[in-house]
Amino acid sequence: MLRALPLAALLALSACSRQAPAPPPPAPPAAPAPSTPPATQSETTPAPAPAATAQSETQQATASQESVDNGAERPARGDASLEQMAALPAAAQLPDGKWKPGVHYDPLVPAQPTSVAPGKVEVVEVLWLACPHCYALEPYVGNWLKTKPSYVEFVRVPVMWQPIHRAHARLYYALDALGRQDLIAKAFDTIHDLAERKLPPLVGSSEDETLRVQQQFATQNGISADDFAKAYNSFTVSSNLQRAEQLTQRYHVEGVPFFVVNGKYTTDVAKAGHDCPQTAPTCGEKKLIELIGDLVATEHRH
Repeated sequence: MLRALPLAALLALSACSRQAPAPPPPAPPAAPAPSTPPATQSETTPAPAPAATAQSETQQATASQESVDNGAERPARGDASLEQMAALPAAAQLPDGKWKPGVHYDPLVPAQPTSVAPGKVEVVEVLWLACPHCYALEPYVGNWLKTKPSYVEFVRVPVMWQPIHRAHARLYYALDALGRQDLIAKAFDTIHDLAERKLPPLVGSSEDETLRVQQQFATQNGISADDFAKAYNSFTVSSNLQRAEQLTQRYHVEGVPFFVVNGKYTTDVAKAGHDCPQTAPTCGEKKLIELIGDLVATEHRH
């Protein structure tokens, strides 16, 4: 179960913009994304995701502040063209016209395929287990999952930016492969508890050390060391990591938490809460859930 967050953390909560400056303590700073190279048609299976190997990357996790390489090339987003406008729902289909494209949400150009059956609507959350904004948003997402329509399929995708994100993504998918989704939530709690105490958040200073630390977490929670190691290095986990890498690029993820509705629309707390007053610290989270609900209803009608 997620711990209650202090008011300062809630006040600082927003979608983690790539260019957002880190706010002063005690509020957690924004977690901007580093640059990623564009995906190409010749893209092949990447090498197994490495673990975090530098002390500075451990400090990045506890501070939740990523460096940005402004010189690196990024995937093309598409421009404000007829292609973008064609991807948008008719204004009348969104309740009262209260949601504005380009303000509260963006079209994803080109639209991406989903992994759900016909008649279903996919909602993807891209997250990082060490991101305080993702952690603070979790109770709102959890409540929505209890009441979401049956036609909605919810998928989480760990972001794949740097080695430390890949290390946490490998832990996520290893636990998932073992059928221990309950331990993903516990890992979420543990990582933030360690970060608050300025301890390495389930990563080590080398690949072997990261495996040892994560293996210890698994064995403390009823998974044998051998079973965890097999899952950790399995084809299933490697395939999921490859897919997460591709989606991080194709969705143009520059900050987390980040949401994609049916491969067509993207949004986050800051965009959904664009009109929220500063005196309403949880308004953005509530607006995000409301916007996602309206977008999935629109998609389902189609």
